[in-house]
Amino acid sequence: MEEPDRLAERFDEQRGGLHAIAYRMLGSSVEAEDAVQEAWLRLARACPGDIENLLGWLRTVVTRICLDMLRSRAARREDLPGELPDGYATGSGHGAGGVGVPDGLPGSGGPGGGAPEEQAVLADAVSRALLVVLDTLEPAERVAFVLHDMFGVPFGQIAPIVERTPAATKKLASRARQKVRGTPAVPAERLAQQRRVVSAFLAAARDGDLAGVLNVLAPDVVRRSDPAALRPGGAAVVRGARNVAEGTVRNMARARLAELALIDGEVGAIVVTRGRPWIALTFTVEDGAITSYDVIADPVRLRNLSLAVVDV
Repeated sequence: MEEPDRLAERFDEQRGGLHAIAYRMLGSSVEAEDAVQEAWLRLARACPGDIENLLGWLRTVVTRICLDMLRSRAARREDLPGELPDGYATGSGHGAGGVGVPDGLPGSGGPGGGAPEEQAVLADAVSRALLVVLDTLEPAERVAFVLHDMFGVPFGQIAPIVERTPAATKKLASRARQKVRGTPAVPAERLAQQRRVVSAFLAAARDGDLAGVLNVLAPDVVRRSDPAALRPGGAAVVRGARNVAEGTVRNMARARLAELALIDGEVGAIVVTRGRPWIALTFTVEDGAITSYDVIADPVRLRNLSLAVVDV
């Protein structure tokens, strides 16, 4: 076998692992594939004989490419403070002023039953909620956290990539870890109760199980939706377990995309599209039942929420 063919073969052996790293760095399957492909182009231009550790070399190259992409992304956001994510525009699968399921996502009835990127997200082991939280990190923090906490790369190997000392890199990862985990606003026992109740609510909602939804709602439960979350003719406030449960079951498609998240220090749920929060649900749980919850879809309100992962 000729050397170029052997090099391509060795690269393909590492492609899956490189894509996994890039995906967690970027939160986008398409961008992750671009980063991996760029790494291959750089390898093809390099002198293979000078590379002692191919996996280490490729991992470093992919990470540096991702770091550049993250920094560029951060700069664009600073330039476009009013930018809204795809799917928020009027008429994008939810009618004027209302939130249904965006075209192209599972349950939307759009072509192909889901965009390739969204299908990749659904298939990947990492949760969409975690990807949203990772997106709140500074680029160097994200690199340090992903490489060390998710892939076990030593800080000494990460440090040159982020241009820090190993000690400073360790601090980056620690700071990122704290942001990812968040700070609960209630005692651990109450947080655990919230998680049990909200998890049961989401499971029943995903299955269209009316009795299951009713089982976790207080009789006088109240659901409040901001204007951006309303379909045409929808009520901003719905009262009573039966009315709330029936509305919840009608939104099965949305519920199937919902994941637990820590929202402002308490257990809630978020629906993510294209790597950004699309809907957030915040709950009040008392005596093992949901007494009220809010449906938030307004982009400004979403941006002001403090999001973290629910520690499992």
